[in-house]
Amino acid sequence: MAPAADQLIAFQGHPGAYSHLACREAYPDLEAMPCESFEDAFEAVKSGQAHLAMIPIENSVAGRVADIHTLMPDSGLFIVAEHFQRVNHCLLSVPGAAVGDIKAVHSHIQALSQCRNLIRDLGLNAEIEADTAGSAKDVAARGDKAHAAIASELAGEIYDLNILRRDIEDADHNTTRFVVLSRTARRPAPDEGPCMTSFVFQVRNVPSALYKAMGGFATNNVNMTKLESYQVGGSFNATQFYADVEGHADDKNVSLALEELHFFTSKIKILGVYPAHPFRGRG
Repeated sequence: MAPAADQLIAFQGHPGAYSHLACREAYPDLEAMPCESFEDAFEAVKSGQAHLAMIPIENSVAGRVADIHTLMPDSGLFIVAEHFQRVNHCLLSVPGAAVGDIKAVHSHIQALSQCRNLIRDLGLNAEIEADTAGSAKDVAARGDKAHAAIASELAGEIYDLNILRRDIEDADHNTTRFVVLSRTARRPAPDEGPCMTSFVFQVRNVPSALYKAMGGFATNNVNMTKLESYQVGGSFNATQFYADVEGHADDKNVSLALEELHFFTSKIKILGVYPAHPFRGRG
């Protein structure tokens, strides 16, 4: 019997992807639902096929995930949580293969770039694939000892591959931040604990507009942890900004900062107010 929609969390990629791993760690009671594209994962939640979606938004090594900032504002979905997932890459091979048998390694371009030291040390040919878990699936289907994949331990389990090397990523801080999307907003109470507020805005096309727009966050002592810009509709004049700030939108200082932001923007939209992940308190 297929699980009900309220028991499903959508993610982009094949089973065994790091997004799949994030779903299992953050929502162990929900069943992860693989989707071909980010658009499909968004649509699964929007249409009611899935309860939530686990969407990667940035990585500590590779930076922001392309397309997500443009998909979220018009999706009709809300950020209700965040999750930080440590990325531990493994070198996976078909059963019976040894490190010396490997001639080529397959994975997503970012995973390959994050494991350059191992690829160079072993003298492997790097073959770019669409995603990490998909490369593991293809290596298993190929059944050739000369080909390996860089993917998660979970992918190795799912596709019955051996782990030749663990933790092969060059940077030991390799972490991906995910946002969890829902059809309905779920704002925690302001006194429930540390919160984050995420929003997008467009500044008016006048001199010093961004400088003035940011002033309210400084004067109201609001810490902005992220600010990114991207073009809207192919126009070089219309720039949209995505921002994360510490605090609840109903906190007095955050509310005053957002109120001041309205004076200098042509459009502002709150994407979500949600609990800050404990990872933010480390270091």
